[in-house]
Amino acid sequence: MKKAFQPLVNQNSKILILGTMPGEKSLELQEYYGNRGNSFWKLLFTLFDQKLPESYSEKKQLLEENNIALWDVLEFCERTGSLDSNIKNEVANDFEAFYEKYPSIKYVFFSSKNASNYYDKYVERRNDLKYTVLPSPSGANASKTFLQKLSEWEAIMEALK
Repeated sequence: MKKAFQPLVNQNSKILILGTMPGEKSLELQEYYGNRGNSFWKLLFTLFDQKLPESYSEKKQLLEENNIALWDVLEFCERTGSLDSNIKNEVANDFEAFYEKYPSIKYVFFSSKNASNYYDKYVERRNDLKYTVLPSPSGANASKTFLQKLSEWEAIMEALK
């Protein structure tokens, strides 16, 4: 059974970005979006017009400075490799408790259609939150270029205004 990370969140977080479950490289490094083939961090730092740092602590600092929380829909699952299509026997995180603890969250961005689908399978959408599905930053999502993904990820900046 694979176990997801604790959320990166604080009391000022306004935006929640949800993935499905950390991939093998992320689990090995104990870092969200740790696979270099994943453009998650590059997308975020490009949105904020900042140079992508090497250090994970600097990456987390960008989230905190901009009131962005990061988590995954699933808390546990069985999976061979990193593909969401291999997920079995999944258990969702406790979103009711999460939203109660962090009432400043107003926007939920799914970092893939799969994350949105798992959320809808286990969590009832709330009327007080705005939900948006973004194109997956995974290297496996070759249907869109980086610039096409970036264009859709700009919705995050709109939510911060």
